[in-house]
Amino acid sequence: MAARVQREAFDVTAEVSALTAGRSDIGSVVTFTGLVRGEADGRALRSLTLEHYPDMTEAELLRIDAEARDRFGLLGSLVVHRYGEFEPGDAIVLVVTLSRHRHSAFEAAEFLMDYLKSRAPFWKKEAFADGSERWVDARESDGSALARWTASATQK
Repeated sequence: MAARVQREAFDVTAEVSALTAGRSDIGSVVTFTGLVRGEADGRALRSLTLEHYPDMTEAELLRIDAEARDRFGLLGSLVVHRYGEFEPGDAIVLVVTLSRHRHSAFEAAEFLMDYLKSRAPFWKKEAFADGSERWVDARESDGSALARWTASATQK
């Protein structure tokens, strides 16, 4: 499986080792690990909660991962996204892309993260140190980042 949604923490080194074990065709491994920041909009963050609908989320992550593999000619990839309540500093997302050359691996990782930030079916709630909470909408900048991939696909 090239995409997982899980509550448990992940081990980046173990995940990369599992993907690359015994392979000599890989020339590039790119990893991205997303962490919970300690602030949001200048306010101290106490926690971030991620909720999801399992069947829909897993199917959608598998779909976008397959699109990235095809689009960028990847030799392998993995998306791991956690759900639950997290504190600042906790790792919540891992993207690993494998290719013959670095350009494809970097582009694919960026494509996957742009998708995850703007369209992945997760609901995010921030809890602040002052006791207030809010549900988070996708930022306009995240949507703009994803739009460039749509534009580049139509230009090909």
